[in-house]
Amino acid sequence: MLDAAQTTTTSLPAATGVGYKPQHFSNILAGADPVKWLEIHAENYMGAGGRPIAQLRALSERFPLSVHGVGLSIGGEGRLDPDHLARLKHLIDWLNPASFSEHLAWSTHNIDGAGGYFNDLLPLPYTDATLTRICAHVSEVQETIGRTMLLENPSSYLVFNESTWDEVAFLREVARRTGCGLLLDVNNVFVSATNLNLDPRAYIDAFDHAAVGEIHLGGHDEDEDDHGAPLLIDSHGREIADPVWALYAHTIAVGGPKPTLIEWDNDVPAWDVLAREAVRAATLLEGVHA
Repeated sequence: MLDAAQTTTTSLPAATGVGYKPQHFSNILAGADPVKWLEIHAENYMGAGGRPIAQLRALSERFPLSVHGVGLSIGGEGRLDPDHLARLKHLIDWLNPASFSEHLAWSTHNIDGAGGYFNDLLPLPYTDATLTRICAHVSEVQETIGRTMLLENPSSYLVFNESTWDEVAFLREVARRTGCGLLLDVNNVFVSATNLNLDPRAYIDAFDHAAVGEIHLGGHDEDEDDHGAPLLIDSHGREIADPVWALYAHTIAVGGPKPTLIEWDNDVPAWDVLAREAVRAATLLEGVHA
């Protein structure tokens, strides 16, 4: 576990944020209400300079920022990529964000000594061996960047027969062993619950809300599996569905107001469309605050 004396601690406001997209830069500077913080994907800002870095520096002077990683492969069987970790540390050091998070997933694999990268966040069996590996990787990240990180629950489309932990208990144990926080993606809960025929409210009720440092909300696509059963895809490419809004309202009623991000990464809309989603989240948060 990371030594508290070596930890940089900052925090996001318990308010609404959005995933930053460069096409919204002018709109944000002109007036971002109700958006109070922004999130970036780490891998988009690991370069040495140019317009992306200049815009990020300007935004960091006006907003708390969250850095969300998508490429560390926390669940990978091999060691974490030291070059990727070094670039992440450099970004964290100069930006000093309020939060850093990554996914409970894997995206890299070594085959006959050759590294392979999959452009996806792939699921894991929840076993003792997986738990040990995840905790080691989380601890390595935290020691490298000198701060606690948040670990995000995945969207799931299958269950591994060898799993001996349920997901909520697995995440709770990772947080206990490493001292990391958790990122609760409510849309992922709804997607997984629908696909696996689970109760999403029971998942939320059992979650370790004291460890939650951030909530994500996003859109999903609807499909069917080969048997005609509903199959939801975590796409981040459309408005948040009404059942997810209802689950979010339940989440903050149970766990209290938390920093809440609107994720929209594909088919990115005009700023006013994204802002309307942020207004809806802010209204629900204000009700809990009241």
